[in-house]
Amino acid sequence: MDVYVREMTEADCPAVAEIRVLGWQFAYAGLIPQSYLDAMSVIDDRERCRDRLARAAQGVVALVAERAGTVVGWASFGPYRDGDLPPTATELYALYVHPDHIGTGAGRALAAEVVARCSASGTPRLLLWVLKGNSRARRFYELAGFAPDGAEEPFEVEGVPVPEVRYARTLH
Repeated sequence: MDVYVREMTEADCPAVAEIRVLGWQFAYAGLIPQSYLDAMSVIDDRERCRDRLARAAQGVVALVAERAGTVVGWASFGPYRDGDLPPTATELYALYVHPDHIGTGAGRALAAEVVARCSASGTPRLLLWVLKGNSRARRFYELAGFAPDGAEEPFEVEGVPVPEVRYARTLH
């Protein structure tokens, strides 16, 4: 069954909140304290989802992947948030697929659409941050043409260090 990628709307917020929370709980189990993951709430995340969607005026783009009319994935990208690179850099902030749909092509479709849109807009490099210990995500991004660029960031959740590495893909 084909995956259709489109711009996210406010009506998608309940599905995106579920994908984000379940995605974190699935992807970060064993990497982030379980107490933090267990405390995540789909209901609480719905409002944050609406706030993230409102950032579209600031150049942030949110996409969803649908299969047979059901939202199964979500991605968000926009201006790079750290000040160590030129303002032309674009960052993939998030890409999550509902755990029941991992490995079905939804993530690949979202990544391909983000790359296509960034390339069409003249973005020279697309960057993202991934947890150093998240081998599944790192493998996914490497297959999508990204590679670590040597930058690392400390990240901490409930006092537990979970460092991130930056990945980059040259588009032009």
